[in-house]
Order: sequence, then structure tokens, then C-alpha cells
Amino acid sequence: MPVRPTAVSILALSLVTAAASLTACGSGSGSGPDTVKISFKQSTDNSVKVMDTYLADIKKQFEKEYPGKKVELVPIKAPDSEYYTKLQQMLRSPRTAPDLVYEDTFLINSDITSGYLKPLDSYLDKWQDWGQFIDTAKSAARGEDGKTYGVPDGTDTRGLWFDKRVFTKAGLPLDWQPKNWDDVLAAARTIRKKVPGVTPLNVYTGKPAGEAATMQGLEMLLYGTNDGTSDPLYDKGSKKWITGSQGFKDALSFVETVYKEKLGPDVSDALDPNFSTAVRGDLLPQGKLGIDLDGSWLPQDWLQGSGHEWPDWSKQLGLAYMPTQHGQAPGKVSMSGGWTWAIPAKAGNPDLAFDFVKTMQTKANAQKWYIANSGIAVRKDVAGDPSYTSAQPGIKFFTDLVASTHYRPAYPAYPKVSTAVQEAMESVTTGDASVDKAASQYDATVKDVTDGQVVSP
Repeated sequence: MPVRPTAVSILALSLVTAAASLTACGSGSGSGPDTVKISFKQSTDNSVKVMDTYLADIKKQFEKEYPGKKVELVPIKAPDSEYYTKLQQMLRSPRTAPDLVYEDTFLINSDITSGYLKPLDSYLDKWQDWGQFIDTAKSAARGEDGKTYGVPDGTDTRGLWFDKRVFTKAGLPLDWQPKNWDDVLAAARTIRKKVPGVTPLNVYTGKPAGEAATMQGLEMLLYGTNDGTSDPLYDKGSKKWITGSQGFKDALSFVETVYKEKLGPDVSDALDPNFSTAVRGDLLPQGKLGIDLDGSWLPQDWLQGSGHEWPDWSKQLGLAYMPTQHGQAPGKVSMSGGWTWAIPAKAGNPDLAFDFVKTMQTKANAQKWYIANSGIAVRKDVAGDPSYTSAQPGIKFFTDLVASTHYRPAYPAYPKVSTAVQEAMESVTTGDASVDKAASQYDATVKDVTDGQVVSP
């Protein structure tokens, strides 16, 4: 496979590309009072146009609803980590800031602290639909100052996708539901032994995977190491980050086992920033991956019009919840995040931007989006609508996981803590460090990036 660019070259290229695209499409303040600029994350898979198609439809609705107003869509095509870099570059100047941006909830508090985003309370107080949003989703976009900086467009949950075709060849049950981590590893070892040419288990890892490694990878393990009643990453009582935990080492040991025993993808593939695109677009549809620890949104890549339709996915894939480490209560683990629409502090047309949000977030449009992108509803009126829950296989399974889910401690330091998690995962994946050494390096980094705000369990 081709040599992967270094992080520095990727960053340099991403900034140049962002600057060039911004120059080409004009500045935030230069668009005029009647044009609203919408910046969003475009899929790195050229055949997946879910967001593009949805926003194009909303653009038509908006321009019809507001005669004389124009919508300019500014897509950013990049893996997650590069998208965040480009977005933050744009937010720093009135010349480049769009009027509305797509913000991952894990980054929003960091951007709030940096002064990049505008509080939306004055708009939300007058918007009747805001009462339909569930409280946990609202809290994901709330700053430490108590103000709200984003409107969530859905949430997500995570679990184990498994290929029934592979399981049949391996002699594994098609109603598979592992009770603990050992069951997951045992199934992967069976696949490795009996189904050559297939990757037994995918666990995202390392810095190139970005937040996917942290959230779909280590946190899905870490949050299953205790009894589920406390956060193993952040101590809310002392408001400090947790270091020196056995649970963190155990989670790293699971990752180490996957790659040391060659139960996972080749390390060079796992550390490719576009590997998640290959998982969804190639490995799963082609029956080349046995088990995938992943998110609720995968089917959006397989729907009609996606470019690589897979109408039989629900017959060929099974779903299982991720078990806790030893099967201890509550028995299952999920992590939830999601994305929000936020208005930059330096936006030229914030009022028009919120009008666009209101058009996007009617019940009908929100429901259309949840179904199109395989999202989990955060509007109560949609979640209770049978046409939503029955719209797609898997929606009920992943919606039911909301009751067992955990949310990241998305405080300002979280992005740096997340990077430290990815570095620890990468070092045990490549074998460059033992679990103890990687955990020790993680502890030291977290202590440094949080100014010593750490506590041991």
C-alpha cells in the first residue's frame, strides 16, 4: 500500500487546502447580508453524498421560504482529525468564518473556551421546537458557563456488527451475543483459525483514526471496566481527570491482544486515516471482516443512491451489544456523541444562520435526516413516531442502547486527553511500548495537558 503521509505533511496540506478553498469561495464577511454560508463535513468517500443531498434539499426549501436570501454550501472533505483542524482555522478570522458550522460534540467545549462560537440562548428562548429536544442532547452542546452553543442534529450509539456469512463458515452462532470480553476474543480467534483471508475483528486505533479510535475503540472498553455508575475517565466530584487506573490498562491490554495475535487488520491498514471508509465501503460489504466494533450510522453508506448500495446488509450482518469486561452489571456498554450546528462568534450573518437551522430542524426535516444518515433521534416527537423506528433495520437496536449509553466528558481539555488516548493505543498496536509504559506515558501527558488536574481512583 502507498506510504502514509506524516502528520505534519497532512496538517500542512489540510491548511493550504482550507485556505485555497476559502479564498475561492469568498470570505464570511464578504458574502453580503443576504447570503448564508454553511460549512459541513463532506464524506471522504466520493460515492457517499448523504449530507450533500440533504443540505441541497434544505437549501431549496430555505431559499423558497426566504425570498431574496441565498445559501452557499462550503463542504470540507477530510478525515475527522483534519476536518477539526481546518474548521478551527476558519473560525479564527471574520474573513474566513462561515455563518453556520458542523461541530462534533467532543470539540465544542474546546471551541467555546477558545471564543470561536456564539451562544444561542437568545435564539433558542424564542424557538418553540427547542422543547422537543431531549435533555442529554441539549447538555452535549452546553458550555461550562451554562449557555448553549449548538443545536444537535442527532446522536449515535455503538455496538458490535458481525458478518453472518463469516460466522457460518467459522461455525459460530448467528444469534451471537458475547457476555464478556473473552467471548469477543474467542470468536475472533475462531474466525482467524477457520476463515483465512478475513480480518476477524476491527477495533479502531491510533492517531490517524482520531476520535474514532478513542470513542469506538478504547472508551467502549474502558467504560465497561467498572459497574457503570461512575465515569472511569473523569471524576466529576473533584473535577479532575483520572489517571493510574487498572481499567485503562485493561482496555489497552485488549487492544494489544487484538493486534499482537493478528486478530485485527494489518497495522499499516489500521493506521491509515481513511481506514473507516474502507471498512464501510469494502470490507463489510465484501464479507472480509468478521466483527466490527463500530457505530449506528454505518447503513447510511449502503442506502439507495449511496454509490455502493447494499440492500441485503440486514440479512448478512448481525448486531450485538458490546459486553462489559467480565459481564458485570449493567452487562452492556455504549458510547454516544453526535454533531451540532453552531454559529461562529465571527459569523457575518448569525440571524440568517439560525433561520437556516430552524428550517433544517422542523420535525419532518429532522426525521428525514435521522433516517438518511442512520442517526438516532434527539427530538422526542420523532423518536415516538413509528415511521421513524420502523424506517430502517437496526434503528430500534441502536435506539434502545441509549438507555445503556455513556457520554464523553466533553470539557475543554477533552480533545487533548483524547489525543493522549490515541497515542497510547497506537504504541501498543505497533508494539513500540508495553501496556504499562503506554499507560504511564498517557498519565504523564494527561497531567501535563490538564495542568495537573488529575486524580487516581
